[in-house]
Amino acid sequence: MKKLVLASVTVLASACLVAPLLQAQDLTIKDPAEYNAYNQAYTQSDPKAQAAAFETFLQQYPQTVVKLPVLKMLVGDYQKIGDGDHLLSASTALLQVDPNNLEAIVFSVAIKSNQCKKSVDAKTGVAADTQACDDAAALARKGLIVPKPADTSADDWKTETARSYPLLDSAIASDDVYAKKDFKAAVTDYRNELMLFTPDQTQSGSGLVESLNLAEVYAKLEPADAQAVTVAAAAVKAGTDPNAQKALDDAKAKDMSDYFNAIWLYARVWSYAPAGFKGQIETKLDYWYSKYHGSLDGLPAVKTQSMSTIFPPAGFTITPAPTPAEKIHNILVTTPDLSTLALADKELVLAYGSKDDADKLWAVMKDKETPVPGIVIDASTTTLKVAVTDDAKQAKTADFIVNLKTPLTDKEVPAVGSELKLMSEGGPELDATYDSYTQVPGTDTAGPSAQIVLREGFIQEKKKAPVRKPSPAHRPAAH
Repeated sequence: MKKLVLASVTVLASACLVAPLLQAQDLTIKDPAEYNAYNQAYTQSDPKAQAAAFETFLQQYPQTVVKLPVLKMLVGDYQKIGDGDHLLSASTALLQVDPNNLEAIVFSVAIKSNQCKKSVDAKTGVAADTQACDDAAALARKGLIVPKPADTSADDWKTETARSYPLLDSAIASDDVYAKKDFKAAVTDYRNELMLFTPDQTQSGSGLVESLNLAEVYAKLEPADAQAVTVAAAAVKAGTDPNAQKALDDAKAKDMSDYFNAIWLYARVWSYAPAGFKGQIETKLDYWYSKYHGSLDGLPAVKTQSMSTIFPPAGFTITPAPTPAEKIHNILVTTPDLSTLALADKELVLAYGSKDDADKLWAVMKDKETPVPGIVIDASTTTLKVAVTDDAKQAKTADFIVNLKTPLTDKEVPAVGSELKLMSEGGPELDATYDSYTQVPGTDTAGPSAQIVLREGFIQEKKKAPVRKPSPAHRPAAH
């Protein structure tokens, strides 16, 4: 606190009460009454009592020359007693007098950012008090560029900014997440914050919490980046944009980066988290790792590696899970007799497999008779459209089209929504011969599928057991 020099001889008579104040300062309280009121407040040993006395002093002397040091002491008092509301008001008042006061900025940002987070809806992840979020972020941005005060040494300023800047970056990131839902910006701001920490400082406390927050943001960002991959892939397939392939490559790299960073940060946080929190973190870690890799193989090594650095090192990679086409190829390679595949698996191969793999299977299927169990989607006297796979049933779309060998009567046409079964399950059973297939590309809302056409279809009904007539009763001979 800046010291006071008193010009009045009368006031100097009581200077022994505030001897520490009488050093190297140009501020002068000329009114003895004002000085006595100040001195009475300053000599209070209890922070709560001192804060009350200084509030009274400022009400009595709003234009006092010692307003700045008094407001600084008020901020300190409210910080000591944990009175957030008054700490915010005192910090706000201090900033009106000293707009670049970093301590007041930090206290204001911390309180407003906390108000923002307290208003977040657990279901939507959106803050109700977006104004508090925005105010905290705006003030935090100012705090990051305030100049060093002339009377503060370079070493002291370095210490103060090292303590303050992470909190300011965190408030900006919180505004990105909870008010603006701008996860891309949040990644930048959380990374800026974490780069201010040493690796050891992120093993506990706020550094560990912010590492988890960044992992969560990467996890939120991934679905949007995955959608960008889908859009870019469609543009490449359309062949109308010469830059489409580069856009696809960039989108894939961005999506892969989301996975790697989320997995790395979840693994690091899991390693250092208190035992009571490891379970919920591990659930997320396992999910994202297996989603990208296809299994949990290799995860222990990632956990160990992530303990050494905050972010993944250059060259860090995780083997991606096999693509659907690769999985299909493996099925074909490991199945000696392709005719033994289940009907749904055969359609999976035709839908997701490469053209060569699909044609290889179709060569085995074509002109072979097969039962077609499923749900009737559409029916006429000459054609039945049936949903066979679970995906087709849920979407209520036909993946098998059966052209009948002999037209049905109107009475014989199966009802839409009725089930066709195997004879071993009680029937009725639809049988037909494979004729042709068409691969149907995926869309933004549905994956690839195959439309299979069969010919010479016919329906088998389970034969009713014959009605057995009772045997004639045996009558004994009359005697």
